[in-house]
Amino acid sequence: MGFTGTGKVWMNGTMVEWADATVHIASHVIHYGTGVFEGIRCYDTPKGSVVFRLDPHMRRLYDSARIYRMDYGVGVDALTTAVLDTIRANGLKACYIRPLIYRGYEALGVNPFPCPVDACILVWEWGAYLGNDAQAKGVDICVSSWHRAAPNTFPSLAKTTANYANAGLIKMEATLDGFAEGIALDTLGYVSEGSGQNIFLVRDKVLYTPPVSAAILPGITRDSVTTIARDLGYEVRESLIQREALYIADEAFFVGTAVEVTPIRSIDHIVVGSGTPGPITKAIQQRYFDIINGAVPDTHGWLTAVDVPVGAGGR
Repeated sequence: MGFTGTGKVWMNGTMVEWADATVHIASHVIHYGTGVFEGIRCYDTPKGSVVFRLDPHMRRLYDSARIYRMDYGVGVDALTTAVLDTIRANGLKACYIRPLIYRGYEALGVNPFPCPVDACILVWEWGAYLGNDAQAKGVDICVSSWHRAAPNTFPSLAKTTANYANAGLIKMEATLDGFAEGIALDTLGYVSEGSGQNIFLVRDKVLYTPPVSAAILPGITRDSVTTIARDLGYEVRESLIQREALYIADEAFFVGTAVEVTPIRSIDHIVVGSGTPGPITKAIQQRYFDIINGAVPDTHGWLTAVDVPVGAGGR
């Protein structure tokens, strides 16, 4: 996931060189985590480059900013256009997209209001998030000792930089213990989500996923997979999931912008199903990739075409 150190970054309406995309060390976001962001993917398909579910991602970005009282002063449509402009400026047929709205440099103190609201958009090439064979073979994960935040503490509906300090603790613990990922429980002990992914379980051909009340971020990919599963004729239930249900699932998989649809092979060293991706997981995974790769019609209007000129951005 390393950067090349080249390319263009959109900052407050101006394209700047990657090395010049900086903020002051006294910026409020650095000290107090006052930033909201999105993770979006652009895919290279036989019919050209497409951004997956761009509008819902950008709406959630502005919803997050609203919750944190950050009025950027530029409408969502204009920033959405800036995303497409940034992709074109970098000449990337496929990339990961990171728009960020944050509190900048003016004063330091817990009160963020004196600080300006700034925005930037980065794009870069993105590889396999959990390993090159994760989507084909599945991953081994654990239940983390870290829980998601209780209601009325951190807003889980907002995708904010501050919330990802918790995600980092989950990820580091799992990594140090030899797992690809960790699953957090909520404060009542019910299954919540991974460090940066939503989770689905399959039991007796029914799909289960935790509700918003379990301190999850309601993922755009989660919503997409729910739609795909129902299109394929499967029943999907949002319900509170007990920890032990993880160990008796027939199938389990993560979903998210980074992981896309990644099967789970084992949880806390207990093998899920047969230890290989199950038939429902594979069916949903196949349909998901068929959609983003343009192999089947985009009947839900999820793909935004972007004309990427050859050689733009010097790459």
